Amino acid sequence: MEQAQRIQKLPPYLFARIEQKVAEAKEKGIDVISLGIGDPDQPTPAHIIEALKTAADDASNHQYPSSVGMIDYRTSVTDFYKRRFDVDLDPKTEVVTLIGSKEGIANISYCYINPGDINLIPDPGYPVYGIGTLLAGGDPYLMPLMEENSYLPDLTKIPDEVADKAKLMFINYPNNPTGATATLEFYEEVVAFAKKHDLIVCSDAAYTEVTFDGYVAPSFLQVEGAKDVGIEFFSLSKPFNMTGWRIAAAVGRQDVVEALGRIKSNIDSGAFQAVQLAAKAGLDGSYSVIEETQRIYSERMDVCVAGLRELGWKLEKPQASFYIWVKVPNGYTSAEFAEYVLEKAGVIITPGNGYGQYGEGYFRISLCIGKERITEALKRMKDAIGTIEL
Repeated sequence: MEQAQRIQKLPPYLFARIEQKVAEAKEKGIDVISLGIGDPDQPTPAHIIEALKTAADDASNHQYPSSVGMIDYRTSVTDFYKRRFDVDLDPKTEVVTLIGSKEGIANISYCYINPGDINLIPDPGYPVYGIGTLLAGGDPYLMPLMEENSYLPDLTKIPDEVADKAKLMFINYPNNPTGATATLEFYEEVVAFAKKHDLIVCSDAAYTEVTFDGYVAPSFLQVEGAKDVGIEFFSLSKPFNMTGWRIAAAVGRQDVVEALGRIKSNIDSGAFQAVQLAAKAGLDGSYSVIEETQRIYSERMDVCVAGLRELGWKLEKPQASFYIWVKVPNGYTSAEFAEYVLEKAGVIITPGNGYGQYGEGYFRISLCIGKERITEALKRMKDAIGTIEL
């Protein structure tokens, strides 16, 4: 049986390929150090786990949950946005619970895209922005994120005829994979652009709580008028080390939130209520958990940046995320360098072209392992490639 065209258009998912390479290397007896997937290695905080245990013992949580999420959890999300960003949200109409932000990012295109419609996609970027667009029958229009523009899209270079046809614009700061950050001034430009061209902004805010050295990441929704043109995807995965729990929310413009909730009500049955109540415990609790996570990643970032500099790379410490975006040495493509480092050093790095065509010439390092293993990975890379030339 021939597969549907929407499936035939999809590339193999980047991180599935990385997991396969790790498994193959381990089968050969290689001690693999993975600097690939951005999956926090720290445990979920104890008070969140205890809240899950209590909620799981409550039989009232064993039935189908609401497709849009428990009002108690959604209220905790709005309280977090008020405390953290001074953004006011109505938990009844401006929040929908997600089974991880990836699910919401993939589903939002189904709410607005008809075959042939356009979404504006950052490149390099999280692959799901484009994948969701393709699955809904749309066409991704790439917004290049270039080093010379601090990895922000140049909105002035998007033709009016493209912008007028576009339905959604995806933005993501702090950024995966580049680690770049955005200012409120940039978000003001985005709001003005969205109003001019009547499009919806989808802000992926997965890394706002992974910041260092006094930097505080803003929310897109802090800008006046942002809630009129878009939504933000907020995830508990990174700030609370809850990647496997699959819990998040989309917040912002009421009709967009309603549309996303409506499509979810037809294709999933919502997040397990015990998980929602555990997430509520995280959101309502002390932010010292987040501060400790920031400290850990900052130390790892210091170690890795220093090590890369010793190898010949010239780079600054990112202000946010747990990623470092690095140019490949002369004479390699992104994929060739990643293959070489795996073969010669037993170290997994992510080739930049896996995040789009403008990622070619770069690779990404994820700091979701301890400092000792990061140091060992850098030592292996030095032994394998020596001092690099750019």
